[in-house]
Amino acid sequence: MTGIVVLGSTNMDLVAYVAKAPQRGETVTGREFRTVPGGKGANQAVAAARAGGEVAMIGAVGTDDFGGRLRATLEHSGVDTDLLRTAEGPSGTAHIVVDDQGGNAIVVIPGANATVDHLTPGDETLIATANALLLQLELPLGGVIAGAEAARRHGVRTVLTPAPAQPLPPELLAATDLLVPNEHEAALLAGVAEPLAAAEALLRQVPEVVITLGGAGCLYAARGMEPLTVAAPRVRAVDTTAAGDTFVGALAVALVEGRPMPEAMIWASTAAALSVQRPGASSSMPYRPEIDAEAETGARSTARRR
Repeated sequence: MTGIVVLGSTNMDLVAYVAKAPQRGETVTGREFRTVPGGKGANQAVAAARAGGEVAMIGAVGTDDFGGRLRATLEHSGVDTDLLRTAEGPSGTAHIVVDDQGGNAIVVIPGANATVDHLTPGDETLIATANALLLQLELPLGGVIAGAEAARRHGVRTVLTPAPAQPLPPELLAATDLLVPNEHEAALLAGVAEPLAAAEALLRQVPEVVITLGGAGCLYAARGMEPLTVAAPRVRAVDTTAAGDTFVGALAVALVEGRPMPEAMIWASTAAALSVQRPGASSSMPYRPEIDAEAETGARSTARRR
């Protein structure tokens, strides 16, 4: 049994750190440049593995130097890469500008990810063994839909991060159990900006929604239940690049372990808060002992305030 399968992208993040991001037509001088393994799929896989999950990755890397580094990063974090394909040509890249407030702007070039537009028989066999399948939208939609429908056939819970934001086909929504957008993605999908109203609109399309709200925490809504909001730990953000992926990876681990949604959200929020205090994507993601220790400290602090 594989606890979590991730069907998603692997990218090398090319990160420039600047005081203020350039406006259109503007050139600024940065203070630092890094190459950091990333991609929303790989980020969620690493986050889940570091959070203690048993994780396998389905996707593709290129035949360039980045491909070997991306595969090695996943394996070093304990992710099974047996079904991570190697496609002729360049790996995916993400070109990221991070400012002094921890905000970011990103351009993604798919590279090898563009070849993952279908499942192989081995992919479906692996998905069938999982408790949860994590999906994002940095792969061709055909591949994402095929993965979601395979999970539905085998009774596997699907968790979809709708990023980069785009209209979702009805067949993908029909095969999604839990949708995890950020507040901007939720507004785009629902056609309404207020998070609670957006969640209520999205529940007409999927059974459960968790909307991440950045420093304001996260909101959970499910059909037939009262909405629930969980506050985020107060921290100083250095780089928010992988916060959402860290949240989803940790949330998936908690849910696979059978934790109630409120507890799972608190634990995932703790993991995300740890990640934003460090630079980089996969390199910023915390390990389970850190998350547990920080969550326990937060629980004690909350108890004292009461």
